[in-house]
Amino acid sequence: MKDHYKTNGAFSWNELMTTDPEAAKLFYAELFGWELEDYPMEETNYTVVKVGGEGQGGIMQIPPEAKGAPPNWGTYITVDDVDATVEKATTLQATVLMPPRDVPEVGRMAIVQDPQGAVFMVITYVDMNA
Repeated sequence: MKDHYKTNGAFSWNELMTTDPEAAKLFYAELFGWELEDYPMEETNYTVVKVGGEGQGGIMQIPPEAKGAPPNWGTYITVDDVDATVEKATTLQATVLMPPRDVPEVGRMAIVQDPQGAVFMVITYVDMNA
């Protein structure tokens, strides 16, 4: 696959939301030898997980809107149009857990739960070359 950040249907990012990001970073860095790079943000700190210098995912504090959720890994699937994908998912009996929203400097995303209960995120990335 040439570019999983632009290919519709490609798995493109993995993200850990946890109650203790610092402990998680220590655990995973030791377990897998991951390189970690912190990106302080307005409301939180985001840590990019790198393998061989390439970003593969991230680690972050569970956000306030997800308070009460257990620590979990989530996966992002690239789509050409987040809004159209969410609309189609609902016609296929999916539940929208977080409607489409823009994430500055990243893209547009939503969180969806399939009819069997599995949760995933869909995303259209901003053009990093623009």
